[in-house]
Amino acid sequence: MYRLLLVLLFFSFTTNAWCAQRIVLLSPAAGDIIHQLKADDLVVGVTRNLEGFTRATRVGSHIRPNVEIIRSLNPDLLIVSSNRFFSKEMAAAVGAEVFYYHPRSLDEIGRQITVLAQRLGKVALGIQLVARQWQKLKQLKPIRTMPRVVFEVTAMPLMVAGDKHIVADIIKRAGGTLIAPAQRKLVRYSIEAVLAQQPDIYIYQVGPMNKNPQPPQQRSSYAHLAARFLRVDELQFSRANTVSFDNVVKLNNYFYGEGFAQIKE
Repeated sequence: MYRLLLVLLFFSFTTNAWCAQRIVLLSPAAGDIIHQLKADDLVVGVTRNLEGFTRATRVGSHIRPNVEIIRSLNPDLLIVSSNRFFSKEMAAAVGAEVFYYHPRSLDEIGRQITVLAQRLGKVALGIQLVARQWQKLKQLKPIRTMPRVVFEVTAMPLMVAGDKHIVADIIKRAGGTLIAPAQRKLVRYSIEAVLAQQPDIYIYQVGPMNKNPQPPQQRSSYAHLAARFLRVDELQFSRANTVSFDNVVKLNNYFYGEGFAQIKE
């Protein structure tokens, strides 16, 4: 923690005079960070499913952003999750600086908050925000036996979280171990493989990627799966931001034998 504070203080004294004034937000997970840094008034454009920015113009989805609308907003900073859906050529056409927000661990969340806070001229708030997140983890309880966990991303086809998904770090820090069949974010899996692994806990998300799935405990294919089943909100659990730290605490309580309190907006 001491070394982290030194790094943050370094940023506070080396902040470039340039700070973003007009942001287009194409990474839904970063919306939480913008709110926490009290920079909502700087956001001029957001994806259509990102709530909380009432004055911002909708610029399409994060998968299919509308470059012409984005250009018309004259942004000086684009916050994107990757160049998969917003290529370097598209960014060049807009002519704004690009910040890639796509952390895959809590450590990366902290580092990216630090850099983003600098870009926004919010260094002090960034220092405080990162410190508050790590403070949350002091509540964690020791888990005697690490539960083995499967995390369902989609039911049909069955896709599970791999080692590169943010939930891998959430589960690890909460005291469990993710059954991750590959070093990728998402992995195509089979029901037979789940049954062979016999996880202790089966977590399934519900949201845009997994709309109204049949609860796995009601699926005949899982009749012989001796696991606890936990439903979570995709938008709260699969987006890497400050809520990820809250999810570590809540999942740790669940592993410890307590109930899982769903996070409220």
